Amino acid sequence: MVNPVFVNDARVMAKGQVTIPKNIRTFLGVSTGDRVTFIVEDGVVKVVNSAVYALQRFQKEMQGEGEKVGLITDEDVANWITNARKEENE
Repeated sequence: MVNPVFVNDARVMAKGQVTIPKNIRTFLGVSTGDRVTFIVEDGVVKVVNSAVYALQRFQKEMQGEGEKVGLITDEDVANWITNARKEENE
């Protein structure tokens, strides 16, 4: 699937505030009260959903760690969760 291309202009207000256009907010999955993260790389600014960005960073940091404790498949993870819940309820 090809990522959509959006081109929108927004006016910078006196306090540096900018309204993110509705189609961009929808694409990012953000709404009132949500946070966005600004990433500057090689002169390009990216605006991303902060929650999604944090999860992606966490996943990258944890890559390979599950295998070290025997969590290889989705079934392994599901079984671990089931057992952990049983232990909590005992």
